[in-house]
Amino acid sequence: MTCNHRAPYPIMRTIFRLFKAHPASVGESYLQHMSVSFSFGASMLFAAFAALVHGILPFLFVKTGSNTICRLHDRMVTNRSRTAAHHE
Repeated sequence: MTCNHRAPYPIMRTIFRLFKAHPASVGESYLQHMSVSFSFGASMLFAAFAALVHGILPFLFVKTGSNTICRLHDRMVTNRSRTAAHHE
């Protein structure tokens, strides 16, 4: 009796390639990208909390949401564009 079961190695290579493709496209390793992404997520969670509190108590966190959006945009778009240009 022959076993027709294929080794999972081609699937694993595909998965590893998928995990690395996007981080590489922005000039980061997988771990660097994960760290940056977690940092962005934490900032967004804080801004979301501040916006919810602001909805109830409008005198609190008046500019927190908009400042967070501007700061994250600068980090993601402006600085990444400069970094990409630097690597070329």
